[in-house]
Amino acid sequence: MICSSVLPDKPSVAVTACKMLKPPPKPSPLCAGPILCTQNKNPNTMNKPSKKPKVTIASPILVIPSPVSEGRLRKNRGCEERKDFLQVGGRQMAGLCGFGYWVQGFRCFPWLALNFHMARNLKLPPSTLQLVQYSGNLPMVAKPLYGILSDAIYVGGAHRLPYLSAGVLLQVLSWGPLALIPLAREALPNLVACVLLSNIGASISEVAMDALVAEYGQKHNLRGLQSYAFMASAAGGILGNLLGGYILLRTPPKDMFFIFTCLLSLQFAMSLMTKEASLGVSQPSVNTLKKKSILLSIRNQLSDLLRAVREESISGPLAWIVLSIMMVPILSGSIFCFQTQCLHLDPTVIGMSRVIGQLLLLFTSILFDRYWKNISMRRLIGVVQVLYACLLLLDLVLVRQINLKLGIPNDVFSLCFSGLAETIAQFKLLPFSVLFANLCPQGCEGSLTSFLASALCLSSIFSGFLGVGLASLIRITSGDYSSLPVGILIQFMVALLPMAWIHLLPVSLNTVEKDRKRGLSKRRRRNRRVGRVVFGSVISYRRERV
Repeated sequence: MICSSVLPDKPSVAVTACKMLKPPPKPSPLCAGPILCTQNKNPNTMNKPSKKPKVTIASPILVIPSPVSEGRLRKNRGCEERKDFLQVGGRQMAGLCGFGYWVQGFRCFPWLALNFHMARNLKLPPSTLQLVQYSGNLPMVAKPLYGILSDAIYVGGAHRLPYLSAGVLLQVLSWGPLALIPLAREALPNLVACVLLSNIGASISEVAMDALVAEYGQKHNLRGLQSYAFMASAAGGILGNLLGGYILLRTPPKDMFFIFTCLLSLQFAMSLMTKEASLGVSQPSVNTLKKKSILLSIRNQLSDLLRAVREESISGPLAWIVLSIMMVPILSGSIFCFQTQCLHLDPTVIGMSRVIGQLLLLFTSILFDRYWKNISMRRLIGVVQVLYACLLLLDLVLVRQINLKLGIPNDVFSLCFSGLAETIAQFKLLPFSVLFANLCPQGCEGSLTSFLASALCLSSIFSGFLGVGLASLIRITSGDYSSLPVGILIQFMVALLPMAWIHLLPVSLNTVEKDRKRGLSKRRRRNRRVGRVVFGSVISYRRERV
């Protein structure tokens, strides 16, 4: 076989001409593939010297997108998220959970009346008042139990809305007697029992709503929905404190209890009329609904929760936030009694000061969702913690009456600065809520979010009891507040201590998510695709050898 290569008119195509002089020999083992030959009809080209053929490999056409600015990408992503949120059960979710978080924020409305009722009508001392406030939060510690139950046990094919309805109903049964039965609000044991029942219902409903928001955000890849929950709660707190101060001057506390009971009844009706299948969350399969036993389901859910909490990306930030709250003694009862008994501030001033605090919380939540969500979490929390410690000294200015020397009246100073430290303490929880909601494993949304809420509540209760012990140690009584500045200085110094272990916090949320993805199990790492080979603009993946 004599082969010669010729170049046609088009240089990008190689044509090989072959002239068969004898029968073709047997193919060589080195050339096992078929040989494609095209006869050339021009005889003049047969005697030309052969040239090395040019071989070109056809490449697929690659479309390279034009560069787009980061702000435009973020804007487009936000538009897609809002569109997805509105299309797939988002309206029902926003109506149910948005109103639910708003009602939970509006709980300051009856609690403001309850605090004044205990201080003025029942004439409780500051330590007893603070004990009632923080001991009433003990049912919040059992939130992990409610979360495990809602994750493991389905009621009528749903595992969120039945618990939400039950929690709201318990709140109705607690605030209703306080509004309609005089013995329930005049006897201290009965009042404490109603407060405990109310917080049991509030904790159950909060667990259900937190799990719904986390589950919806993970399914539709919407990060940071917890900031909208904070906004709804802050909006309810603004209106509750704004109306509470004015209504308390004109009506008795029982009327405020009745108004809140009516709002809870409306929320209960909304939860009954809403179907969980319309909320756009994952629905249980037939195998899930036919589990072997309730005890086995609870045990499996508990083991999943413990496994999630042991992860380094979760245990470190959880330990930091719990210790940063637990170790600071809270003197809220002493400050409240000092403002009402010594400074004789009106309820409107205290209510409006909390309104300003809730407005600041709403504003900071919007800023976090818009700008601060992608910055370093360690830097953000460090700044917030130092700011919180400095704002605690504002109570020292009020107690020492330094504001009068500066020409600022007590009511104006309390109105503008009294609730800022508490507001910053509430805002500090928002980045951690977003972090844990994005890191919680699938099927463990209610358990992990409720465990976080329970840990935060337990640390807050311990901080309140620590404040009661500090007030008793430095002898703060209803008639003697001379040692209150010493307690405030102790608060300030202790609030700076968590900066010593700020390294437990992640640098950013994106870093934590990448590290968590790298920490997959060996089986998933063995089966996932690794490595890329680029040849002729064609990208192929190869599996890792087993």
